[in-house]
Amino acid sequence: MGSSRILCAVLLSILLCICNVIGQLTPRQRAEAVVADMSLDEKILFVHGTDRTSPYIGNIFGNVRLNLSSINLLDGPQGVGNGVRSITAFPSALNVASTFDTDLMYRFAEAMAIEHKIKGTNVLLGPMVNIARVPTGGRNFESFGEDPYLASILTSASVRGIQSQPMIACVKHFANNNQEYHRTTQSSNVDERTQWEIYYPAFQAGVEAGTGSIMCSYNKVNNDWACENQLIINRD
Repeated sequence: MGSSRILCAVLLSILLCICNVIGQLTPRQRAEAVVADMSLDEKILFVHGTDRTSPYIGNIFGNVRLNLSSINLLDGPQGVGNGVRSITAFPSALNVASTFDTDLMYRFAEAMAIEHKIKGTNVLLGPMVNIARVPTGGRNFESFGEDPYLASILTSASVRGIQSQPMIACVKHFANNNQEYHRTTQSSNVDERTQWEIYYPAFQAGVEAGTGSIMCSYNKVNNDWACENQLIINRD
């Protein structure tokens, strides 16, 4: 009996030490540890959207072996979208931006995140922070307007509002997705100075506010697809 108690005490001490070490790991270290334990098939499954019959626009299956929950992604920057019923029709983000009121933007984003949480969303696909470059832009209504400084401070407020809830913000679309016409085929050709002075500041503000994710854009940037563009993804 005495030996059994000693063995139990030793095992308990080891478990406590392990839990303490795990608790001291940064989120990046925990993520790296999980990825290191994944098989190639598990990695591939986790970076592909699956189950388009689900009520979410994006759905990533969980991993029981690694205790990873599924991830539900849903539009968007105007509230719960994608045909979900019994939801709030929020005012357009551009209307909120026109008030120049960061506190109102925070509460606007917070309210959307609360409703998304009720609907089971994990990643709210917003805010949409592309600059309203042309007045006929098809998604100007959900942007923060044409001024990069205003868009930046409102992006910060929006990200903080969304993530005040158990919700991940997704700042989109990086980068230069400033028109809907032929957006999946056209190339936005922009010099570096213009990028950093006009089109990047809102994204930078989102990063500095702690956004949990960023969505790349549908278009090409300087003739390379944005989602596989080494310069804008790995350098900028």
